[in-house]
Parts: sequence; structure tokens; C-alpha cells
Amino acid sequence: MSKIILLGYMGCGKSTIAKSLSQNLQIPFIDLDNYIEEREQMDIKTIFDTKGEVYFRKVEHQSFLELLHKDENCIIGLGGGTPCYANNHELLIGEGRTSIYLKASIDTLFNRLVLEKEKRPLIAGKTDEEMKEFIAIHLFERSYFYNKAQYTVSVDQSVEQIVADINKVLNS
Repeated sequence: MSKIILLGYMGCGKSTIAKSLSQNLQIPFIDLDNYIEEREQMDIKTIFDTKGEVYFRKVEHQSFLELLHKDENCIIGLGGGTPCYANNHELLIGEGRTSIYLKASIDTLFNRLVLEKEKRPLIAGKTDEEMKEFIAIHLFERSYFYNKAQYTVSVDQSVEQIVADINKVLNS
């Protein structure tokens, strides 16, 4: 079975791109965070608040493994931090897996995230300057893990162009 794994920083467009790609390829898209919320029957914020990050990262790893072993082709959208914990970056490469880092510039991420700042606990309450610095530091810290993906596609362009670029990668 073939798994297309999309990863990248929050706000890079994983869900939007995955939905468009799913329609284009006619295979299902599974958002890892949504999968975890259904499995645990509570939202991610509540899991963090009541059971802690260590518990969440353990469930996240187990859920990622479950999706990789599902007996169907699918697109898996990871959470922004997923590749950085529990050696999940090692799961990005393997038979039947194509991993794609959806790379965005700091400006693109800032412009997208500033619109939904209050919905994102990591950046809620930050000034614009603090937010830009936070994004830059986080991207630097996570770049090692994100760059373990087999391919990188720039998301500083239209969704249609991104999907076309991903299709080129998949057909190469």
C-alpha cells in the first residue's frame, strides 16, 4: 500500500493541500491530529492539558504507526511537531512511503498564522515581532527533522501549483 506523508510547520497548508491532493489522486486524506482526537475522544488541547505532552507524543507515535500499517492507500497529514518526537522522522522513509516537506518562508507562515493566532496556543498573545522570532527559531530547531523527508515542495505559491509540484514528485 502507498502512503503519502505531508509534513511541515503549522500554517504551511498541510490540510488544505492534502484535501486538494486527495481529490486529485482519488485517495483518502487522514489528518493525524483528527485521528488522535477520534481515538482519544477529546481534542488535542484537552489531551495536553489533562494528560500532558509525554502522553500525547506516545499516542501520536502509536497513531502514526497505525496509519502507516493501514491496508489502504492514503495521504497522511502530520502535526507540525510529529517528525520531531519519538523518532517519527525515521518513519518518513520506507517501502510504500513518500514523504514530502511542505516548506514555507517565515513571511508566508507569519501572514497565514497571524490571521488565526488566537486559535493556536503556541502563538496566542504574542506580538507580531515575537511571533516572527518564534517561527524563525522553531523552524531552525525543526529543520533537521523536516529535512528527513524524501522531497521538499515550496508552498510559497498557489495550492494548484503546489499540488502540481507534488504530482511531479509522485510521478518521478
